[in-house]
Amino acid sequence: MIAGIGVDIVEIKRIGKVLDKHGDRFLDRFLTAAEQTYWRQWGARLETLAGYWAAKEAVAKALGTGFTGFGFSDIAIKHNRLGRPTVELTGGAATLAAQIGVSCVWLSISHSAVNAVAMAIGEVRTS
Repeated sequence: MIAGIGVDIVEIKRIGKVLDKHGDRFLDRFLTAAEQTYWRQWGARLETLAGYWAAKEAVAKALGTGFTGFGFSDIAIKHNRLGRPTVELTGGAATLAAQIGVSCVWLSISHSAVNAVAMAIGEVRTS
């Protein structure tokens, strides 16, 4: 059963401007250490960073509250061995997910030359 759906779209150049202005301070606030490592290993591309932004926003929307009660670092975007993005919730995001019965968050991320977009679906699994 679906508990919530979230979608977000962001202009890649907007994320580039924030990165130019705030540098590592932005990255440390927004990405987990593992996400920063992955991003750098794959060429530190702005479209990837914008995809992470859209993904975390979409997950927060799928949980139904936006970022009320948790922050960006409570949503970790990981990748399985085939490169598919997966979501790991910690801290306040994990607490909220448990409260509303979300046991899995499905995620899709894409981008064009101009925008990055993500869609997240919070799933309640009924055995």
